[in-house]
Amino acid sequence: MIKRALISVSDKTGVEALAGRLHDMGVEIISTGGTAKALEKAGISVTNVSDVTGFPECLDGRVKTLDPHIHAGILAMRDNPQHMEQLNKLGIKPIDMVVINLYPFRRTIAKPDVTLAEAIENIDIGGPTMLRAAAKNYQDVAVLTDPADYESVLAEIEQTGDVSRETKFRLAAKVFQLTAHYDAMIAQYLKQQRGDASFEPVFTMTFEKAQDMRYGENPHQSAVFYREIGDNTGTLAAAKQLHGKELSFNNINDANGALMLLKEFTEPTVVAAKHANPCGVATANTIHEAYVKAYEADPVSIFGGIVAANREIDEATAQEINKTFIEIVMAPSYTPGALKVLESKKNIRILAIDDISKPLPADALDMKKVAGGLLVQTIDDQLLNDEDLKVVTKAKPTAQQMEDLIFAWKVVKYTKSNGIAIAKDKQSLGIGPGQVNRIWAVEHAITRSGDKVRGAVLASDAFFPFSDCVEAAGKAGIAAIIQPGGSIRDQESIDMADKYGIAMVFTGMRHFRH
Repeated sequence: MIKRALISVSDKTGVEALAGRLHDMGVEIISTGGTAKALEKAGISVTNVSDVTGFPECLDGRVKTLDPHIHAGILAMRDNPQHMEQLNKLGIKPIDMVVINLYPFRRTIAKPDVTLAEAIENIDIGGPTMLRAAAKNYQDVAVLTDPADYESVLAEIEQTGDVSRETKFRLAAKVFQLTAHYDAMIAQYLKQQRGDASFEPVFTMTFEKAQDMRYGENPHQSAVFYREIGDNTGTLAAAKQLHGKELSFNNINDANGALMLLKEFTEPTVVAAKHANPCGVATANTIHEAYVKAYEADPVSIFGGIVAANREIDEATAQEINKTFIEIVMAPSYTPGALKVLESKKNIRILAIDDISKPLPADALDMKKVAGGLLVQTIDDQLLNDEDLKVVTKAKPTAQQMEDLIFAWKVVKYTKSNGIAIAKDKQSLGIGPGQVNRIWAVEHAITRSGDKVRGAVLASDAFFPFSDCVEAAGKAGIAAIIQPGGSIRDQESIDMADKYGIAMVFTGMRHFRH
């Protein structure tokens, strides 16, 4: 039976109605601080925690519930005669319900000007302790952390005078999810404050649900999108959807690939992507020109794809986009005319992402789940080191070719390995992604480039194991190549490049992407 409830909440949503109905059912309400004042103001009779413990709150409220009169009342097992005898001897009454939510640590650290001292002060101590105690003794204590549960629990009490064991168990499990999330959030924040980039023996992170997915990669898979805690500016987690149906699992995964490549560019650039691989990338003086070039790079693959732009979309660009079926458009903003044009298509998803070019933080991590474990690495946040660039052939790249080589290097960095990107005049031509050997990737990229391949440049995400890739490039008319180098057969590739008059640059850095 619920005879005595302890209520102490930071989020006071629905608490007056909860306490009022409990009081009407004859439940004694124990409370603290601001919650007690709010309930008394609402006309609800409250017993202050200090009256229960016989000890005043102290240390600016840091200590008020950490007392045997509270915790013994929560933890005593009602079917254990020794426990109940000890409570009786100590003059402690059982507490049958605990209603607590925690200090707003997440909201505190989200403030742009928050200090470490302020963050620390918003780490709850008594709340998690009481919640864990109540959850541990769930057989006898109902524990509420979420206002969404108030109504259903009240209905049970009104019908039976108690909360069912099944409900208590569900609520107890919810407690440990909450406290694990809370502690992990604190640990993440403190690690960031220390500037600690090390990989520790125990890896803990926490996320919050952003949305449920209709399904995963395939209709028979269930899925959800979780958002990281913290500043997500410039990412899909912070995107504002202006139009279109809800994003799917594949939409988010593919869009992220396009967005990450877009962040490599500062000049007006458009990235078209399909299945997380770039299919058309172009840089120009205006975003309209960049879109036209990106579309022309591969007008077949862009169908049903994703378009990301790092400048405002204007009406002329929107009209070009609407000439084909596009799943998602991402940009920092849209003119009113552009929105009107794009919204004429019912199902296109239109996303606005503030600071779309903002790089990811230095401590960002890349994670890949494998069966039985998790692979964690720092993000690939480097492109190349200028001092490591080395021309290894007799022919030297021209200034224009060098610009195109760097452009192609950015594209291939975000192309699945084995990856090849061919470009000319800051426009991708052929992209060969995800092949099981490098020569197939080269041949695919050359074929996709068509007649424009002559005089173009080629980028390879990793070194050439044999000279066959360079030979294929030479026969196709490729003028310059950029690749990491480092193969024991590098000299064979250099000799082949010299045979065809190709300028070849080694970066000393590879960009595998699996």
